Amino acid sequence: MSPNDNPISGLRILQVISTLDPAMGGPAESVRRIVENYAPLGNAGEVVTLDRPDAPYLNDIDITVHALGPGHLKYAFAPRLIPWLKANGDRFDGVIIHGLWQYHGFAVSKTFSGKKPYAVLVHGMLDPWFKRAYPLKHLKKWIYWLLAEYWVLRHAHRVLFTTEAEQRLADESFSLHKWNGKVIPYGAQIPAGDPEQMKATFRASMPQLEGKRFLLFLGRIHPKKGCDMLLDAFAAIANLDPDLHLVIAGPDKTGWRTELAARAKKMKIAERVHWPGMLTGDTKWGAFYSCDAFVLPSHQENFGIAVAEAMGCGKPVLLADKVNICDAVAADNAGLVEPDTPKGTLSLLRRWMKLDEAQRAEMGRNALACFSNRFDMRENARQIVKMFAEVAAQHKVAEKV
Repeated sequence: MSPNDNPISGLRILQVISTLDPAMGGPAESVRRIVENYAPLGNAGEVVTLDRPDAPYLNDIDITVHALGPGHLKYAFAPRLIPWLKANGDRFDGVIIHGLWQYHGFAVSKTFSGKKPYAVLVHGMLDPWFKRAYPLKHLKKWIYWLLAEYWVLRHAHRVLFTTEAEQRLADESFSLHKWNGKVIPYGAQIPAGDPEQMKATFRASMPQLEGKRFLLFLGRIHPKKGCDMLLDAFAAIANLDPDLHLVIAGPDKTGWRTELAARAKKMKIAERVHWPGMLTGDTKWGAFYSCDAFVLPSHQENFGIAVAEAMGCGKPVLLADKVNICDAVAADNAGLVEPDTPKGTLSLLRRWMKLDEAQRAEMGRNALACFSNRFDMRENARQIVKMFAEVAAQHKVAEKV
């Protein structure tokens, strides 16, 4: 896509997020990809984060990042943020707030409300699943909602959702709400490297999987993700394919892995379940390219960047129906979808086992096509640029009147 596809080029857009720590999941990765895709469109972007300036993961980021942390407590209060926004705000044509429930959203709204357009990319943080799963936490959130978050969203130029399902579900989280919502494309970006080399890098990190076939889960090891149901389902079908293994990769912030590993041992599948921890770079992409299929039996997932990444590597995806892009996956025959229950997860694996090689190969080709047509991150960047370009154009017209 060329810069001429945009009504205005030369815009500078600021992304504000609490952390770029890759262990915190998809939003950090998406911020990097959005900013990287501004330049081919003739625009530029910078990132403000509340990370410590010496955070080691910032060394691997090749975009402009202003680390103003450390943020204090879970709220990530950072006293340097508002002064920085006031001093630098004039350099930017628009601001994107990533996520809710932390100080950076309040700081942007307080600084720019009525002065500069800002949008909020919600990243699934208004899904009513949290209200049902953690009712006490939801009651606490009502206080912050009334004091700050409601107003952050109400004063935003746009509140951005990644799927129609996410936007619809957001209405159920709080009875008091008002915002100007918009659904924008979302997804991932596949690296340009050699897939075979990436596969070799992954295999070198996991020699016990050399020559083995496996299903891949890649994400945070958290109860929301349904890892317990996946283990139980795998144990139930393990005897149907004695050569099939399961890789559960991702950071474990809650310490749940110990309990899950004991569960696998009790079910006598421990030698076929592998826990490589968080995978990054070529090792991560090699895991995608090496697996038979990607599995995500999550109880709540507004999008699931890893799902898009797997499809971009030509891999079928086996999903719970609470992954909000599951309808697109099913429509394109890019994977299988079942309810986010133990029975549904077992059905997911059983249906996969019944497919022959030709059917699996066709599903992989469909997955790649689904990614290319629906989930390429370059379109996300283009829509953000277009949104702020339209605001800039309106201001120019108003100035002439």
